[in-house]
Amino acid sequence: MLQKFVISHDKSRNRFAIREMAVIDKNLGNKDPSRLRDEDYAFLCEESYSGSKISASIDRGLDDLVATLRTPNFFPIRTYAVKIAESVMALHDSDDRRRTALVFDDRDLMATDTVQ
Repeated sequence: MLQKFVISHDKSRNRFAIREMAVIDKNLGNKDPSRLRDEDYAFLCEESYSGSKISASIDRGLDDLVATLRTPNFFPIRTYAVKIAESVMALHDSDDRRRTALVFDDRDLMATDTVQ
């Protein structure tokens, strides 16, 4: 399955948001992810976090940030959660970037067998 996580930082409201989307159309499953459009992904969920909570969690380290980002509705596997947390940290530290997107293909995990 192809999954896309869009991470945004609204500095004026001091909020972070993570939108989770996935390709659920079996006809698009084998398509190169770079050729997919936003409308090819189905919306799954969105979580929002206060900037102060994210800042405090970053100060305590990557593992704490991963734990903070995971919720009952948003619980990516550790491999993805770490990359998402690293992107949150980069957005937190950036003065100009306000949004980033990560695309993951589960087939890559099968090849490396690193699912946690």
